[in-house]
Amino acid sequence: MAAYGLYSHIQSNRRRSIALLIGLFLQVYVLVYAGALVAEALSVDADVNTLLQLAWSDLVSAVPIATLGAAAWVAIAYFFHQSMIDAVTGGREVTRKEEPRLYNLLENLCISRGITMPKLKVMESDALNAFATGMNQRQYSITVTSGLIALLDDAEIEAVLGHELTHIRNGDVRMMVIAVIIAGAISFIAELVFRLWFYNGFSFRGSRSGGDDRRGGGALFAILIAVALLVVAYILSFLIRLALSRSRESLADAGSVELTKNPDAMITALRKIEGRGELPGAPSAVMEMCFDNPRGGFGELFDTHPSVDSRVAALVKFAGGHDPGPIALAPPTDEPAPDDGAGAGEVGPWGSQSGAKPEPADAPAEANPSGGPSRGPWGDHAAESPPAGPAGDQSAADPGPWGPHRP
Repeated sequence: MAAYGLYSHIQSNRRRSIALLIGLFLQVYVLVYAGALVAEALSVDADVNTLLQLAWSDLVSAVPIATLGAAAWVAIAYFFHQSMIDAVTGGREVTRKEEPRLYNLLENLCISRGITMPKLKVMESDALNAFATGMNQRQYSITVTSGLIALLDDAEIEAVLGHELTHIRNGDVRMMVIAVIIAGAISFIAELVFRLWFYNGFSFRGSRSGGDDRRGGGALFAILIAVALLVVAYILSFLIRLALSRSRESLADAGSVELTKNPDAMITALRKIEGRGELPGAPSAVMEMCFDNPRGGFGELFDTHPSVDSRVAALVKFAGGHDPGPIALAPPTDEPAPDDGAGAGEVGPWGSQSGAKPEPADAPAEANPSGGPSRGPWGDHAAESPPAGPAGDQSAADPGPWGPHRP
């Protein structure tokens, strides 16, 4: 069914992702069959057809065990994946007191859409990147690098947070974590079978006595079939992970614009992060969940994310944003800000201050050392008192607010 709006695209993409995830899970059984085929080839003298039938019987018997093993693998990752990611990236949870600017931006976005606020974490890195993780409402978290906080303004950080929050809203985070877990299980089983073959596979001929060439050839062909299945399953698991990741980034960009109503901020955030998101020491499974993944090869064939140019072009075309082009960033300075209490050169409400310390309000007024008239706020005070009026009436000479008093 064709998708015409943002939400219909999200629903359509979710259905395709579930189908891909089911296919990824079925590959576990393909790997079990390949392992059974290698085991039968190493232990039984038979032709290829017999070995294939024996391996199929082994698969049928092993399906419950394989299912329980995969479920246990997922369960372990369900409860401990966040702590493992934090151990790799060094992310730490922060509060409003520690990061008020970042915390308030995320909280405002969540309040505007009635979303439960995820945990907020910061990892110390000069890279510009962010990622969301978690499997349920209690585990969801957004991790932001310190470099991104330092070099992006509030509107751009809000766009990045909106992008990661959209991944959580659409269920992308949970699906990507499960995909990474299953792909990890596939890699583990594939490596196990390869090690079994490399350590024992070349000695199967010597362990058989009296075997004819046809049977030895059957075992060899069975092993080759198993290796082919392993390679195909591994490549398919990698391509499925790419499909799950790449199809969701553009939707998350659109969701961020929907949250912030600011496509230009999203575009400038992409341009600033472009080529600066590499997290040293982070495994590929973590980089696949990041806002931008600079790792890739062979053009865009094996990239987990669309190129920044294509993401920006989509925002310009569909959201009406403006592309400033590649942006050069100056490194953040570590110089401390000038002391507010320096006094010298400060400008007050009626002009610049001379640098002298202000005197307390109750300090006694100093006598004029020159003996001349003292200067007040509206001019000079008279040096001598005005002459007294007739008959010594002082009030006659004192001027009032509208002129001198008359006798």
